[in-house]
Amino acid sequence: MKKNYMFLICVISTITSQHLKAQCPPGEMDLRIEVSTDDYGYEGYWQLIPFGNTCGAGTIWEGGNDVQVGCLGGGGQDATTAYGYGDNITISESIGCVSEGTYDLIYVDDWGDGGMTFHIVLDNIFPMYHFMGMGAGNTFTFEVTPPLDYDASITAISTNAYVNPGDVTISGTVANYSANTITSLEVMYSIDGGPEVLSTLTGLNIAPFEQYSFSHPIVWNVTENGDYNILLQTGKINGNNDLNIENDTLSKLIIVGDPIPNIIDDYFNFVEDYIVIGNASDEINNPTDLDFHPVLSDYQLWITNKGTMASGGSTVTFWDAGKPDQTSLWKQDGNAWHFMLLPTSIAFSENTNFATGVGAQDANHSGGTFTGPTLWSSDMDIYGEPSGGNGSHIDMLHQSPYTMGVCADEHNAFYAFCDWHGHIHYYDFQKDHGPGNDDHADGIVRKYTDFSIEKINENLPCHITLDKEKIWLFIVDAGNGRIMKLNTTTGNIIDDWAPTNEPLEESTSVVGCEYYEIVTEGLIEPVGISVIDNYMLVSDHANGDIIIYDHTTVPAVELKRLHTGRTGLMGITLGPDGHIWFVDQDENELVRVDPTNTVAINDLDLSKCLTVYPNPSNGNFQILFDNNLTHSDLLVNVINTLGEIVYSTYKNEGTVLQIDISSVSSGTYILNLISDKEIISKNILIMK
Repeated sequence: MKKNYMFLICVISTITSQHLKAQCPPGEMDLRIEVSTDDYGYEGYWQLIPFGNTCGAGTIWEGGNDVQVGCLGGGGQDATTAYGYGDNITISESIGCVSEGTYDLIYVDDWGDGGMTFHIVLDNIFPMYHFMGMGAGNTFTFEVTPPLDYDASITAISTNAYVNPGDVTISGTVANYSANTITSLEVMYSIDGGPEVLSTLTGLNIAPFEQYSFSHPIVWNVTENGDYNILLQTGKINGNNDLNIENDTLSKLIIVGDPIPNIIDDYFNFVEDYIVIGNASDEINNPTDLDFHPVLSDYQLWITNKGTMASGGSTVTFWDAGKPDQTSLWKQDGNAWHFMLLPTSIAFSENTNFATGVGAQDANHSGGTFTGPTLWSSDMDIYGEPSGGNGSHIDMLHQSPYTMGVCADEHNAFYAFCDWHGHIHYYDFQKDHGPGNDDHADGIVRKYTDFSIEKINENLPCHITLDKEKIWLFIVDAGNGRIMKLNTTTGNIIDDWAPTNEPLEESTSVVGCEYYEIVTEGLIEPVGISVIDNYMLVSDHANGDIIIYDHTTVPAVELKRLHTGRTGLMGITLGPDGHIWFVDQDENELVRVDPTNTVAINDLDLSKCLTVYPNPSNGNFQILFDNNLTHSDLLVNVINTLGEIVYSTYKNEGTVLQIDISSVSSGTYILNLISDKEIISKNILIMK
């Protein structure tokens, strides 16, 4: 519902389109307000009034639920669908010609969780202001004034907060606040107040009040670790001076530090030690996953506590984890009951935001499917603090009930293990909606439908991870007893499904991808997964093993098992030190696995403790073990020249193991016998 209280006489001319510039008298501009609603359009009400007036004083225009909400209904929670706007729609409120000057837009929300967004369009061609309603209500002040001819602003520096030494690309976002389209733009950066590095971007087409993401053509070559302040700014626009230099510059602290080192070989050569870093005294309680903040030098580690259906989950954050001055903090979001319900997983993006998976069918507790991954800020002044809206989350999408695992792609994009639909989902929140808000319209969700995945049960997550190059996605498909890897750079995007629960910018499927089963045996209750270079680590909840594989072959080759002796292993990760870290659900502990200086195996060459007879053979042969291997448990694999396992069995007690691979073709094969200490390999020849 809307009412027009304007007493303005506008000069109206015949126009062929509502988007042509209005013919207003000098000193006036045409004003249009685009109002977008969320799932509860009837909860909102707004007014346009002269600057400084209170709600209801000198009202120029109003819209929404003026009957049940009005000026005084913020947080009343008594509005109904009988009045106000519809759900998930955009209403164009054409105010008409108004005098240049300052105005207030007052927003009131019945439920107290925000939900309306406002786009202020002047003269039907300049979308100059964008406001997002939050909490129980807000007042937005804006000016009706023509834009400058040339005005550009750096609105974001997207270079990661933590980078490694070498060539670093300086990237950012520029907004065009000009009346003219930008076709060329000077951009420059400086480091710690040093000389400016200038370049001109050409061939641009940035319309008025549009934004554009760019990368400076000249990289920053940095050789030393440390903290650096980057200043990024704009210069000439289309060869003309910027007429508003106050918004040209933006700065950001960038930390240069080392990447995670690969020390996995140390776990093959030395005995490992298990160091408890945190426990119940740090308020770790039923932990499900862990991840390090991307600024690795801070050793900032986050853990998700599962919680209950009634309470929702929580987090424990460690600073200087594992160091003498370690500190920790437990936090819970104000609406963890929804946004962090039974969290299964946590994953940091390099932009320092993180996502968590909801391990339930319906985060609204009403039998529906209103569930999916949640996006959070790691800023402690935002996360877990009152936002004036609905919790402190900065975005959430609801297409994946039982999100059993999440991992970061880039920016605000993540992959998710959706057990409900049985597929990997890709989520891009794009621009977050801010703490406690609920505008999801720019969300992108893609389903990878070439293969199906499944959990074991609600209590066991299925974690996923990307390699460093962001090409291969590794998936714990626990319900099917396997590990998958998916090439995320392959496949075709098709439009084939309509989203439920919310409108999205894109809802598509990806088909025709390259993918492989790389582990199909030797797992009981796999949960956690981590990858570095050619190594893949998987934690098994049932027996406490951490299994190290070489994932570069298909199938992956098991290299070693670390027997932790625990039966509650959940998430696993590699720390800034390269060490293995995990959480133990049964013991409520955070544990670091340290290689020691103790040699892991003795000098005995176990390959000399067995004999293959006959070799060559027709495919029927025996493996004879001496006393050193009689009581050993061994996984026995026969591998062809393509790296494929053509035969697999287990050897327990005994001195003789009979093998029959007479069905395979003639040729050379590798016989691998895998113990918890090493792999024994022998060549065998099949001749028929």
